[in-house]
Amino acid sequence: MTAMLSPAPTAPAPRRPARRPLARALLSDWFVLWLSLAYFVVLLPFLPTLGTPANLVNLLSNAWPLLVVALGQTFVMTIGGIDLSQGAVIGLTSTVAAALIATAGAPEVLSKAPIWGLLIGETGGVLAGRIWFGILAMLIAGALVGLVNGALVAWLEMPPFMVTLVSLITVSAFAIWLTQSENIRNLPDGFVALGKGEIVSVYFGPKDTSQIPRRQVHDLVTYAAIIAVALAVALHWLLERTAFGRQVTAVGANRKASEIAGVPVRRVIVLVFVLSALCATVGSILYSARLEAGRPTLGEGTFLLDVIGATVIGGTSLFGGKGKVIWTVFGVMFFVLLSNTLNLMNLSTFHIDMVKGGVILAAALLDVARTRLLRSMA
Repeated sequence: MTAMLSPAPTAPAPRRPARRPLARALLSDWFVLWLSLAYFVVLLPFLPTLGTPANLVNLLSNAWPLLVVALGQTFVMTIGGIDLSQGAVIGLTSTVAAALIATAGAPEVLSKAPIWGLLIGETGGVLAGRIWFGILAMLIAGALVGLVNGALVAWLEMPPFMVTLVSLITVSAFAIWLTQSENIRNLPDGFVALGKGEIVSVYFGPKDTSQIPRRQVHDLVTYAAIIAVALAVALHWLLERTAFGRQVTAVGANRKASEIAGVPVRRVIVLVFVLSALCATVGSILYSARLEAGRPTLGEGTFLLDVIGATVIGGTSLFGGKGKVIWTVFGVMFFVLLSNTLNLMNLSTFHIDMVKGGVILAAALLDVARTRLLRSMA
């Protein structure tokens, strides 16, 4: 009787060596930074203005407010949600602050607004010139919107998309109603300095500095930069070094498992949405100060596209459970650089939005590719 010989086990096929460097590159924390540098170098010969010191300073000034708002969106996306109400929070808090701290009011503009005579008059707001009280009022108003959003998502288990979409519509309409869609000007100089004040300025021009045109003086280190960098460092520490940060990531990775493990899921969700609204409020401070006016429509248009686009491009997963502040910093850098180059190409607004949409779609596809790579390498 012949013994049946079992076939020898076949060794697993070795992975293709070419895939390993590509996988490491795609999963690297620095991938978007290298992509930004490559994009800059490729376009520099075709757009010489791109590399001028004045344009580089302009890039940084545009990045700070966007970064502040995108940091809050990073936390929401890390728990597997999305916050569409950030633009509405910016419009509301900008209006509230301007109405309270304006040094004078224009009756020909605001006389028909519900806040006229209540929060602001011809002599200014009820807190005219008291900048820090106005900022505190902004933070409270923003936190209340975030608290409502978080409570509805956490306790009623409503979809974040639907909750924040309703907030976007409702809060935006309320802000516009407060001023009847009018802007509030005459903001205190101290408040304006938060968005336009400089600590270190640089001058690009002839050596004869006896008569320097203001357009040749550029703010290198501004109060907005200090605020944005400080907030980014603080939130990086919060997400990477604290128990709360680990809970945020755990909730995004698997909410049910987090509940079983004893993570206070509902509290985490509420705090994340409050944090997102507070970041939007800080962004509102920088944008309002930069424009020297309170605008109820400040966060409308394609602003939300820029925030979500920068966050997704940075690498924060749309599926939750994966997000880093450093990724968002690089994503904002790339998105601001992209917007700048498209403007230098003299493209129309429609073409710019089409390109941005395509880039965000590519970033979403990249997120899917990264997720699959992580699963295959596990």
